[in-house]
Amino acid sequence: MEIRRAYRELSKRYHPDTTELSKPVATAKFQQLNEAYATLSNPQRRQAYDLKIGYSRYNVIQPSYPFDRTDNNSKYRVSSSAYLDPTDRPLSAGELFAVLMMALSLIACLILAIAIGLTRSEVSLEPIQPPGVLIENLILIIAQGKPT
Repeated sequence: MEIRRAYRELSKRYHPDTTELSKPVATAKFQQLNEAYATLSNPQRRQAYDLKIGYSRYNVIQPSYPFDRTDNNSKYRVSSSAYLDPTDRPLSAGELFAVLMMALSLIACLILAIAIGLTRSEVSLEPIQPPGVLIENLILIIAQGKPT
């Protein structure tokens, strides 16, 4: 359905009778478009084309390299992941559990830090005096000779 819609839009754009391109360029592009549509719309031709270019939609199940290849200069790349895109992989149950444990540990640490801060804080309801006033009070105490 999507292929057919894209084909119709592009055929309107590149048809030699309706485009602003020169006749030879428009004809060449329109022929390429028709060939691509014929390949993509026919499942057998599409599979043959995929095999020709080395693309497989089934890489998750079947590796795209031969197992009997032993030389290190191989053109085939061995991937440790069976997925086409490693970021597209769903998390396993163990990974979800690890993420849950990390989140719970973070929350527990925050609660513990807040609790320790509240129980050990020395709350003083007296206003803090500026340093000049403290020094004046200290000088008065020393001048009066009162022991501290």
